[in-house]
Amino acid sequence: MTETKLQTEMPTTYDPKEAERKWYAYWIENEFFKAGNRPDAETYTIVIPPPNVTGMLHIGHALDFTLQDILIRTKRMQGYDTLWLPGSDHAGIATQTRVEQKLREHGQTRYDLGREKFLEKVWEWKEMYAETIREQWAKMGFSLDYSRERFTLDEGLSQAVREVFVSLYEKGLIYRGNYIINWDPAARTALSDIEVEYKEVQGALYHLKYETTDGSGSIVVATTRPETMLGDTAVAVHPEDERYKHLIGKKLLLPIVNREIPVIADEYVEKEFGSGAVKITPAHDPNDFEVGKRHDLPQILVMDETGTMNANAGPYKGQDRFECRKQIVADLKEQGVLLKIEEHVHQVGHSERSGAVIEPYLSTQWFVKMQPLADQAIRTQKEGKGVNFVPDRFERTYLNWIENVRDWCISRQLWWGHRIPAWHCADCGHTTVSREDATACSSCQSTNLSQDNDVLDTWFSSALWPFSTLGWPNETEDMKRFYPTNVLVTGYDIIYFWVARMIFQALEFTGQIPFKDVLMHGLVRDSEGRKMSKSLGNGVDPLEVIEKYGADAMRYMISTSSTPGLDLRFRWERVEQARNFANKIWNASRFALMNLEGVTAADIDLSGPLGTADRWILHRLNETVRDVTRLIDSYEFGETGRLLYNFIWDDLCDWYIEFSKLSLYGADPAAKKQAQSVLAYVLDQTQRLIHPFMPFISEEIWQHLPHVGYTITLAAWPTENAAFEAPDAVREMELLMEAIRAVRNIRAEVNVPMSKKIELLLKPASAETESILRSNEEYLKRFCNTSLLQIDAALAAPDKAMTAIITGTELYLPLAGLIDIAQELARLEKELQTLHGEVERIEKKLSNQGFVAKAPAKVIDEEKAKLADYADKRDKVIARLAELRG
Repeated sequence: MTETKLQTEMPTTYDPKEAERKWYAYWIENEFFKAGNRPDAETYTIVIPPPNVTGMLHIGHALDFTLQDILIRTKRMQGYDTLWLPGSDHAGIATQTRVEQKLREHGQTRYDLGREKFLEKVWEWKEMYAETIREQWAKMGFSLDYSRERFTLDEGLSQAVREVFVSLYEKGLIYRGNYIINWDPAARTALSDIEVEYKEVQGALYHLKYETTDGSGSIVVATTRPETMLGDTAVAVHPEDERYKHLIGKKLLLPIVNREIPVIADEYVEKEFGSGAVKITPAHDPNDFEVGKRHDLPQILVMDETGTMNANAGPYKGQDRFECRKQIVADLKEQGVLLKIEEHVHQVGHSERSGAVIEPYLSTQWFVKMQPLADQAIRTQKEGKGVNFVPDRFERTYLNWIENVRDWCISRQLWWGHRIPAWHCADCGHTTVSREDATACSSCQSTNLSQDNDVLDTWFSSALWPFSTLGWPNETEDMKRFYPTNVLVTGYDIIYFWVARMIFQALEFTGQIPFKDVLMHGLVRDSEGRKMSKSLGNGVDPLEVIEKYGADAMRYMISTSSTPGLDLRFRWERVEQARNFANKIWNASRFALMNLEGVTAADIDLSGPLGTADRWILHRLNETVRDVTRLIDSYEFGETGRLLYNFIWDDLCDWYIEFSKLSLYGADPAAKKQAQSVLAYVLDQTQRLIHPFMPFISEEIWQHLPHVGYTITLAAWPTENAAFEAPDAVREMELLMEAIRAVRNIRAEVNVPMSKKIELLLKPASAETESILRSNEEYLKRFCNTSLLQIDAALAAPDKAMTAIITGTELYLPLAGLIDIAQELARLEKELQTLHGEVERIEKKLSNQGFVAKAPAKVIDEEKAKLADYADKRDKVIARLAELRG
């Protein structure tokens, strides 16, 4: 690899497409992102939250991954041995559903193909979309170590999944049994509790009357799902409910199917709710299932896996569950059993995957006992050895969930995924769970085995991601060096799905937390604050943003609009502002390069005498380096962006570069060399600071600047330099800038163009202020465009002049040829009113005992200083008004 040659000539305009194509290829070709090249350095690791291979990356992915890239690029420049490990998730049900949709377009189902052929189709899909995701990563400039890319169905990850499953089974933490689970009739699979989205639905409450078989009475029950009454096996009342004590133990006749069911007593029933009696349907309701177990009730399924009524539904066999509801309501009404129907708004579970209404369904499934794992995680967190959540309020969210955790249904009735490593014996019925494919029953040694058809929930393998990707369960070098990872960046919406489960499994199998920090960001919403969705048509494709404005503009906008834990709104005008910021950086750099011809990195010398502006910009650079480093470390990307914008746009471009022109275009070669050194150095450091946010334009500019090294991605991160501290230069520059702004404001007020020369009279209040003004006369003459500049503490105020009161100085522009007296009087009256308001506001604050008691002494001193300054300015305005009126 050869070092790129310095080119001082830059194109007039920045071409994002060309820079992005050129530099990403250069970075990848030279393996700048590969971990392990700094064996003696401290490590910094992020494993990417693996996107699903179900389609294109969306703007939420762009936010999540950009924040990670900012962290990785910063740490890489700070000298860490960084690993940002890429990968993707097989996304079981989501991917299988997409492939099945494609098959249906050709009139096929997965059953037509069979398991093996169908999986070939899904693998083809995976390869296509995994490549698409890689292309998107490249277009967004992500500095991933592709040599370590993983997939949740990789051979190594499959080994980790099997090891965890078998180990948990051997510890008694995985079991198989008949339980009520959330069933998705569309996808024909079980779902875990947190894969169910509850939506408010306008439904009805149906009141049904069940008569006793001996004619001694009746009981009224209410249900929102009358079709499930066909599976009722009891009616329950509270044991102490006086209304029903005489009926406990009697039989009721279940309408339609005319089956006898008992009246039972159970404390689960709330006497005060409704009629105080509830129908018990153990196969179709989780609470009824538990009641049924206590009373040894039959479990009668009345529908099949597709939500179609089965043979137990009698005359309704073959009907869709919702069609059955309509028919059964009509039949119950005709029989006089349906007493009334009430409108009823209630929460109905929907599949997060297919959108279908969930059916509580009795099924044989595999489960993880979560309580022992949760107890370990709770103990670790409360002992202060757990994960650091950012913002910290999410720790409470995490603890609330794991303190109330339920067993996790991990089996899915799918073909795509990690097949459960369990084999059922056809001869003795024993189930063998094994790390290797079983060839004989572990109980009777029969070879008549069949592997369990189910696969594991996607989140089972995803829960192992931070360590399975590094080679666990094998003792790999990567596992030893890069685990535990440093930070997980993810949305707050998957704390339960993923974050908690990763912590559970990591503690159980590695004895360590999987990451030190969890940075929670919000959702990307549209400009109106709405969630992005296909139905609203308000989604944003990050590649479309890049096509219009470039990757750097998209990255800068989306990352600096982000506040930890809060949603952000995507606004196209903010992307445009970010693009304009990039152009400002480009134009400033072009100007600098035109004045750096022949300058090399070795020529940059900041040890000589420096002017006020030089010392000021180096001091401001110091402050910016310190604050940007601190803010990135605390994940405050929005505030980081504000500081960088202000320093680059205002301090560097609008002020320092303009001031430097006096030396660059002047006759003094020493002053020119000094300005070149400062300009080259500050621009170099600025590109390094902005690089994690805007990698492409910063690389393009840096390669043109005097530099040492192959790439800015490996250039050292800026650090504070004590020699640059110059608070006196800051005071001087603030005075000069205030004076220049005041003159420009007066010109604007009276519509006097900058091209017209003016007389400027300055009356300093102290010898120190006079010295500052005199030593910087050239700046004042140049940027105020004066025909005459007079600085004199004994100056008498002209009778007719425009006036401004700045810190420590009165400023006068003689009125001759500028404006009339009346206009100036009106302006001063307005300024006086403003100053009166400021004085009264601060006086009121300082007289507030609550504020004075609570505020730090430094804050109170600052307020007192402001009050003195405003009062001084007010007195000078009053005096000037008196002069003009006199």
